[in-house]
Amino acid sequence: MQNKKWQFLNRCIVVGTVAVLVVSVSILAGAQRLPGSRAAAKAAPAGPHNWITPETSIERASDAGRLAHTNWVFGSANGQVAKSDSSGVGPLALTTHYETPSSMGCVYKIPGTTGPCVPNINSPGGPQKGGWGAIAVVDAYDNPYAAGELATFDAHFGLPAANFVQVYANGNGSCSTPPFNAGWGLEESLDIEWAHVMAPKATIILVEACSNSYTDLLYAEYVAGNLVQNSYGGGDVTNSWGSGEFSGEIADDLYFGYYFPFNTAYFASAGDSGCGAAYPSSSPWLVSAGGTTVLRNPSLSFNKEACWAGSGGGISSVETYTTSFTGGNTGPWADYQYPIFGQSNRATPDMSFNADPNSGVVVYDCAYASGSCFYYQVGGTSVSSPSLAGIVNNAAQKLGTGRVYPVPGTGYYTAEEDNLLYSQLGAQAARSKNFYDVTTGSNGCPVGVSWDYCTGVGSPRALLGK
Repeated sequence: MQNKKWQFLNRCIVVGTVAVLVVSVSILAGAQRLPGSRAAAKAAPAGPHNWITPETSIERASDAGRLAHTNWVFGSANGQVAKSDSSGVGPLALTTHYETPSSMGCVYKIPGTTGPCVPNINSPGGPQKGGWGAIAVVDAYDNPYAAGELATFDAHFGLPAANFVQVYANGNGSCSTPPFNAGWGLEESLDIEWAHVMAPKATIILVEACSNSYTDLLYAEYVAGNLVQNSYGGGDVTNSWGSGEFSGEIADDLYFGYYFPFNTAYFASAGDSGCGAAYPSSSPWLVSAGGTTVLRNPSLSFNKEACWAGSGGGISSVETYTTSFTGGNTGPWADYQYPIFGQSNRATPDMSFNADPNSGVVVYDCAYASGSCFYYQVGGTSVSSPSLAGIVNNAAQKLGTGRVYPVPGTGYYTAEEDNLLYSQLGAQAARSKNFYDVTTGSNGCPVGVSWDYCTGVGSPRALLGK
């Protein structure tokens, strides 16, 4: 790509403009304040909750742009971490709102899903087919148990065995082998298991950075993009980490699709601190993953999804609209939100997935307890990013951030996956079939019909339009 001359196409997406503009008025009219970056404004409180936040998921304003945190939280049973033993029996099995591969495959209508639609940790099933290329999971530190965890998870839930690769992103000289970290270890278990659930045929690549510094994680991002595109022909890259926004983040946007634009889409968690934008979620080049709550009837049949109180989402204070391409920023080359906001700053998220720990997903992990293995009930937008990356991978649209013109050696950058998601806002029939419109709940931002600051265009249903 370095040898190509890139020309940048100024373009606008025209997708049912009248209908979308009507929606945008209702969204903005309901806002009492602009839900901006957490670095610039205090996040709205998430309200009463029933989850436990690990040390690695604590957001500190002083870390913004320096150190990243994870975005997962434990489900809580009477104030204790919700877990069961390695056979799947125990306290977790007595709770009623955890979710499994089969129950999530059913709710999100993933083709080839087997097993019950209600959650049951001892019932096998889940998506059995779909996926292509590779999904790279970028995380910090080393989880030495990762391969065994994924194999056990797959066997327990009757999923196809994963093609799994573990890579140390140590070429920048920060380390030889990344050190172990318990909190990041569980993050890695979550990410590889749920990316594989939603795209069982894709190769899962765990790319481990030497530390949670932005220097090391962005280098790992470069390694991940290179591997996915050049060794597997494309796929997806997912990031469940982040921080508050920071001055100069635009210079880092190039790591999220600028180096390896063909056939590879990037994802990032929107954060777990409620209303407010986070980075890298606010980069215009990737898909920002928000969070929902799965609500079930007393029989445990699916009722609806609501906005999860902890889900991040808001307007970036840094990713401003510009008509001069500088390698970042929202602009005509990434104008998928233009029909809603016009020439305005980047807003998040783009779409959503179950992230409430009270309807949390099952994760098999041996890292958090330093070698003792348990099934945990886990939530947070760390669930959203790999799961959505898996669904998009399963859809096999093979969208990236670059297009080639017929003229040799020329092309342009554009956020293709986001273009596809937002093009459906004005097509009510298609959108209602392809997405669930989440209209209830609150994360401190306005939530309502069509796009909102908690769930974006909505949560996916089946693979069309993904």
